[in-house]
Amino acid sequence: MMARELKAVTSRCGVPLIFKASFDKANRTAAASFRGPGVHQGLEVLGSIREEFQVPVLTDIHEVEQVTPVAAVVDCLQIPAFLCRQTDLLLAAGQSGCAVNVKKGQFLAPWDMENVVKKLETSGCQRVLLTERGTSFGYNNLVVDMRSFPVMRQWSWPVVYDVTHSLQLPGGQGTASGGQSQFIEHLARAGVAAGIHGLFLEVHDNPAKALSDGPNALPLDRLEALLQTLKRIHTFVKE
Repeated sequence: MMARELKAVTSRCGVPLIFKASFDKANRTAAASFRGPGVHQGLEVLGSIREEFQVPVLTDIHEVEQVTPVAAVVDCLQIPAFLCRQTDLLLAAGQSGCAVNVKKGQFLAPWDMENVVKKLETSGCQRVLLTERGTSFGYNNLVVDMRSFPVMRQWSWPVVYDVTHSLQLPGGQGTASGGQSQFIEHLARAGVAAGIHGLFLEVHDNPAKALSDGPNALPLDRLEALLQTLKRIHTFVKE
């Protein structure tokens, strides 16, 4: 349902869509938290979405053993922020033939991502994306330093801004992460104005009932207006 709705909205806005969903949320705050359907069922769903809606599909990988089966189904492998320095995982992903999107760790400075880029390039990876998702700022809080975007652009790979995860409050609810979704539009506008190449948005039709990341997700009914605004800012910045 979400893939159908997102395809409709982005088509009306003239914005390319890459559909992202996780078969396993392996870094949930609490052991009892919902993690997802697992690799086999999850890949089956992702494959059907890719085929039915004719959109590129992206998903996370957490272990080297997942690279081969996941790469056979999706277009882009995503390295989670906590794993962005895992050499074996990066090299295996880079050798898969898929595009590789690496989320900058909450613990890294943007210039530290150069070493990540070199690992992927060493593996022969021809398509790399780097994603900013905020830096740890005290307890249970993240901030985004807009200087990160021009720093990471210097390696000539696309830079993506994960707006919704940067508004996450990790562990902020004790057994789950909190979030500040009321600031999504503000930070999205700032990121596009700063010259990003792509936007990562968690979107849900009912965030209050989402099984993961609901507090920092963008309600579906706010998406189209935001994309139209961001297109205008992008056009202005390009000029």
